[in-house]
Amino acid sequence: MSDFHEYDQYDALGLAELVRRREVAPGELCDEAVRRIERFNPAVNAVICRMYDQARSSIDSGLPEGPFTGVPFLVKDLVSSCAGAPMTKGCKALRNYVPAHDSELMKRYRNTGVVILGKTNTPEFGLMGITEPELHGPTKNPWSITRTPGGSSGGSAAAVACGMAPMASGGDGGGSIRIPSSYCALFGLKPSRGRNPAGPDHGQLWQGAAAEHVLTRTVRDCAAMLDAVNGPAPGDPYEIPRPELPYAQEITRSPGRLRIGFSTTSPLGTPVHPECVKAVEDAARLLASLGHVVEEEGPRIDGMALAKSYFMMYFGETAADIADMQRILGRKAVPKDVEGPTWVLNLLGGAYSAGEFVLALREWNRAARAMGEFLQSHDLFLTPTTAYPPVKIGELKPSAAEEMLMKITNTFGLGRLVRLSGIADKIAVESLAKTPFTQLANLTGQPAMSVPLYWTNENLPCGVQFIAPFGNEASLLRLAAQLEQARPWFDRRPPLVDAVRSGRERGGQATS
Repeated sequence: MSDFHEYDQYDALGLAELVRRREVAPGELCDEAVRRIERFNPAVNAVICRMYDQARSSIDSGLPEGPFTGVPFLVKDLVSSCAGAPMTKGCKALRNYVPAHDSELMKRYRNTGVVILGKTNTPEFGLMGITEPELHGPTKNPWSITRTPGGSSGGSAAAVACGMAPMASGGDGGGSIRIPSSYCALFGLKPSRGRNPAGPDHGQLWQGAAAEHVLTRTVRDCAAMLDAVNGPAPGDPYEIPRPELPYAQEITRSPGRLRIGFSTTSPLGTPVHPECVKAVEDAARLLASLGHVVEEEGPRIDGMALAKSYFMMYFGETAADIADMQRILGRKAVPKDVEGPTWVLNLLGGAYSAGEFVLALREWNRAARAMGEFLQSHDLFLTPTTAYPPVKIGELKPSAAEEMLMKITNTFGLGRLVRLSGIADKIAVESLAKTPFTQLANLTGQPAMSVPLYWTNENLPCGVQFIAPFGNEASLLRLAAQLEQARPWFDRRPPLVDAVRSGRERGGQATS
């Protein structure tokens, strides 16, 4: 496979089939993936840790026979530990941390036969819907390098969109698979709570809000990987029903005639960009043309209360991350160990009582009951994935005044004062204003997906989100396969890829 144009014409299963037929060797795929990483990464900064020697060693040692044997793969630098590889979590204090073990999910990834070539960029502790950590610098969107690929799986999304690898791992605690998938024209599925294992270092992630899976260019790659890695591990806090059929079979079945409710109104009452509204309206027309019943109706949920409860968890988990970091460092953490906003969140995590934390979590149950009631009369719920197309790099950075406030807060440990001033609530609303739709599925534990069906007039991807009943990934994947066939997206390429192919690079920074 010496032709630079050929490698990204296949998805992961397609490359695996070439390996099985001995038309290409895993080493050749590895070499081509390395060439593409070295070609594109200077422009997008997606891969922050190269593991080329380990990759070639794994090939030489003999890869497991699995659905993706020999296929290049990239790993998000956050939750799933990879033995012998740095795990910075986007944090400068952890730049030298190297786990000695694989997480359970990492073991399952390896058993599929993938060749792990590196780690991808993520915001510090995965806390942002953009990927601009101080440690590694911002990741840029291949569809427009002035804009973000989203977060927190932004590095994985940018890498897959460039064709460095056909898929990469991601995690989603508030939209972190779906938001980057929307921004980078990928297919992104967040599985149900408990579908994929979080052990051995975690029982559940972010109080059960977070789940790990992959970002892909095709629905079938997503389905096949979910088949390979789903299921409980010893010590998991709960099990959910296994799928009736392999997901790879489900995508060959008709979704039937679905009743789909939709909404384009932000649950926070904040503005929604006209292009994101158009994306849903366009999807609704497409769904109707395929025989589905589509109506503008949504669940009765207090979006503001849910956002505040989400951020209560967010504050507490950040404080716990700092405490866990202290164990790794073997010393007390200080503000300079992390970014300013992270330390503020840590202080806020200590400014609330245990009772307030538990009370906030009860809001999740109210939302789950409301969704359960809504899905008695509807099969799926459709929304924009995000409220705005990809924002520009640096657009969501704190202002000078906010930077000064954070510095004062961090210097004097004024977490409780910030809470009492109402700034904590302001943080919640402002942080979610561009991405207010994805957190619902995290807090209810339901599966949700972003599907790349729409591009703006500026040629920016704008995904749409579908949420299904708990445990029903099958319905999502069947519909996704139908939509993929009705409006294929695989052959659409970011301007960056076209620029590199045509030789229009400018010092590693391709125009777009």
